[in-house]
Amino acid sequence: MSDHLRVDVDGHVAVLTLDRPAKRNAMTAGMWTALPPLLSELATDEAVRVLVVTGAGPSFCAGADISDLLGGDDPADPMADLRADNLAAQQALRSFPRPTVALVRGHCIGGGVELAAGCDLRFTDETGLFGVTPAKVGVVYPPASVRALLDLVGPATTKYLLFSGELLDATAALRVGLVDQLLPAAELEAGVRRFADVLASRSALTQRAVKEVVGELIGGADGEATAAAWYRETIRSGELAEGVAAFAGRRPPVFPWDGMAGS
Repeated sequence: MSDHLRVDVDGHVAVLTLDRPAKRNAMTAGMWTALPPLLSELATDEAVRVLVVTGAGPSFCAGADISDLLGGDDPADPMADLRADNLAAQQALRSFPRPTVALVRGHCIGGGVELAAGCDLRFTDETGLFGVTPAKVGVVYPPASVRALLDLVGPATTKYLLFSGELLDATAALRVGLVDQLLPAAELEAGVRRFADVLASRSALTQRAVKEVVGELIGGADGEATAAAWYRETIRSGELAEGVAAFAGRRPPVFPWDGMAGS
């Protein structure tokens, strides 16, 4: 437990819970600050193969705690420290080396969308309500956050959300690509867990390679050198040999690569 952030590990699945339900899990300055070291510690846990990010109670995250917005020491830029911590937290989540899934109930607003967009995949139920609201308070959204939204929903929807601050219900969020799965509320948690278990059973090496190559492609690189390095690792580690042998033997693979080494 760290400043309203709770982690539970069950088997190969870690669940990071934003635990401030009385405030719809709005992120305090301390929560943004605590997130990168918490994720760094989880990344060194060999047991963890998948990370699920969710909120306590009926909401995912109602955004940044507005009481912190103007709390910085520099009167010329009172949001400077908060912005730096927010961006560092987003980057830490995007850089987490294993698959990440946001489990979203209820409000997912502003900083909540930043956290959900920082995950690899997003699951919600019919209560999901999504919005990005800087235009309501006169905030200029930082380019990294705009980019993450742009990669998910494209320029028109990004502008719609940022211009208007209007909210999208779960069906609309699914339609524009802001979420990947819409499940009945009664099935959401179990559905995410089933999918997390599927991810945990797959090749961690393949998943790590995909994360890095996709990141490079989004950033404008060709990904060729990274993909080639990871391919060599499939041979060196025995990952490919085990996958082929398991397929031929009609048995579940026991992949040897533990997700801890770099490419």
